[in-house]
Amino acid sequence: MNKFPFIIGLIGIISLTACAHRHLTANRTDAQEEVAQLLAMMSGTFSSEEQARADTLFYNINLVMVPIWEQDPQAKWLYVEQAVTEYIDRPYRQRVYRLSATADGMIESRVFELTDPARYIHAWDTPGLFDQLKPDSLLLREGCAVFLKKDGNCFAGSTHDKDCGSTLRGATYATSKVRVCEDGIVSWDQGWDAEDQQVWGAESQGYIFKRKK
Repeated sequence: MNKFPFIIGLIGIISLTACAHRHLTANRTDAQEEVAQLLAMMSGTFSSEEQARADTLFYNINLVMVPIWEQDPQAKWLYVEQAVTEYIDRPYRQRVYRLSATADGMIESRVFELTDPARYIHAWDTPGLFDQLKPDSLLLREGCAVFLKKDGNCFAGSTHDKDCGSTLRGATYATSKVRVCEDGIVSWDQGWDAEDQQVWGAESQGYIFKRKK
């Protein structure tokens, strides 16, 4: 039996396997780099003050996002706090976002609620506070993840269809559209009823948050 063709074939299989492994590793590295890049763009303090001055339909909102649980090798985490600037110590929204790469090349931003949000108001002023909190104690907002993809020098994405349930002001579902760039974030949240009529949220455009720091 001539073993030469078998050896050549085996070498070919090994080479293809090695190439595929390198390709997957490279893709995984690229995805991790994009998640880290998105995290950096989202981290900081932002304000819609400029938009509110130009259009009285929009409130002056202060938005702060700070990284937490930075040692997690599987995902990046952010604590998110939004408040009307006039009532900065009384945020109307506190969330935790989990950023991770998906198999289809997107970045998933899962949205979680806190069981005791009042405890974490301005939590960035209390180093180590989130060390006492565990991810499995958070409340996942099912279907409300935002899926983002690189768009030039920015990231853009949205929720999926009608997956994010909502009962606020007569809504049955909510949608979110997001664009994240170095200098700021555009966030457009809207609530819709069973007939797909909008019942809350901005109508003409999303909130434009300019980076403050």
